[in-house]
Amino acid sequence: MTDRRIRVLFGALLLTLLAPKLQAMKAQIVDVALYPQDRRRLMTEVDAARFVGAGVLMCYSDFGTLERGAAAWLIGTHDLVVLNAHNFVDRKLAPTHPVTDCFFRIAGGDYHFDGDSLRIGAAVASKALHITDDWALLRLLQPTPDDVKPQPLPDTSGIATGSAMKVTMVSPAGHSNTRLSATIESCEIRQIDEPTEGHVRRVRHNCNDGYGGSGSALFSEDGRLIAMHSASLDMNLQRPFDMETHYGSAMLFEGELVKAIREAVEKR
Repeated sequence: MTDRRIRVLFGALLLTLLAPKLQAMKAQIVDVALYPQDRRRLMTEVDAARFVGAGVLMCYSDFGTLERGAAAWLIGTHDLVVLNAHNFVDRKLAPTHPVTDCFFRIAGGDYHFDGDSLRIGAAVASKALHITDDWALLRLLQPTPDDVKPQPLPDTSGIATGSAMKVTMVSPAGHSNTRLSATIESCEIRQIDEPTEGHVRRVRHNCNDGYGGSGSALFSEDGRLIAMHSASLDMNLQRPFDMETHYGSAMLFEGELVKAIREAVEKR
């Protein structure tokens, strides 16, 4: 028996012996949450009717496989979508994914983007993408039907800097650390920071998240869309919320972001 065949047989045997442990590790990773308490549950048709406009960014990978990219929202009108800019550019604003390799999925229908309509929150002179300008707007080539309702224009009136509040996180694209395809969770904004880029404030929240949850929306107790999730510190590490080292970051719908949405709706 040649040395090469011996190595191949040994490798196969090793994989066989390790398979149960690898499966257990995989299951453990899937079930982990950011915080000790995980209140996420499956998003239902009733939830979809309440939190209208919830959709998913679908993209083809470099290998040609279709994958869930992130949460995305039909907003203000039937052909406008808001989502995170980091779906298409990296932190240094270098393009990473062509818009034309992606489409918007909502209510069982697929809608393609106008590749020339992409607008991101970062200013022209910016050298990096920040939490509070990590937003993008895209037009659909064809509007959704009348029965696929967009999310109304956001309203963040009365939300004070420094305050805390109860919210609901709606994640139509789900998260990599849960088996649920789309989730909803009652959680809290623990602090609202001072405004930075584009007069938009960052909120620090304790909503459980995972890779793929970008673009998830935060709704106030009275049902208003108030913020869009961007990133979490120490992703997938199950630790108590910490204001400085372990929290979720979202941006309020205000300043340049809500101005851009209103302008896009008026130009329709």
